[in-house]
Amino acid sequence: MNRWHAVLWDLDGTLLDTAPDLVAAVHALCRRHQRAAPPFERLRPFASQGARGLLRETFGVEPQQPEYEALREEFLAHYAANIAVRTRLFPGVADCLATLAEHDIPWGIVTNKPGYLTDALLAALPLPVAPAVVVSGDTTARCKPDPLPLLYALERLAVSPQRSLYLGDDRRDIEAAHAASCAAWAAGWGYCSGEAAASWGADAVIPRSEDLAARLFAEAIGGDGPW
Repeated sequence: MNRWHAVLWDLDGTLLDTAPDLVAAVHALCRRHQRAAPPFERLRPFASQGARGLLRETFGVEPQQPEYEALREEFLAHYAANIAVRTRLFPGVADCLATLAEHDIPWGIVTNKPGYLTDALLAALPLPVAPAVVVSGDTTARCKPDPLPLLYALERLAVSPQRSLYLGDDRRDIEAAHAASCAAWAAGWGYCSGEAAASWGADAVIPRSEDLAARLFAEAIGGDGPW
């Protein structure tokens, strides 16, 4: 019997490598404002935090500051217009989704990304297997780290949290999953560092996306696997 009755994924940094297009939007903003652009490697860890994290790191602004909203709107406009230029599935994820489908295990997306951007991204970059549910940052009244988005997704799937797994690359993902009574695995291949992920209290840290399917189905069938 499969251990997992549903597998939910964070979007940015877990399912999809969106950092190249997110950072490109920041660099475009820097050019317009005649500001030196931080290198990709410096900005990549902030991609899961969206506009808030990227603008804080690049421009030193917080949402409560008067200049923040105009920068955010400019950033989001550029990103929305170029949302899937270099974004790709992480290696091994397509095979993992196909294996989930073969085992009749539904999967879904729970992200803090606004719905209009989530929809645009998924329309521009069709997935090899369609998600059974998509919950964006504005689908429910509260977003991660609140458990409500995960509970909403599982209600739609008619699956209990105790038989579900959530994959994410940010502390908020692990906190939300545990608050919802789901198992939580940290995506070490994402925008977090492996050392940071180990401190979040995740039930497991998976270093490479290529290893996910083997780990997932070793646990699903109760085998020992290589871990």
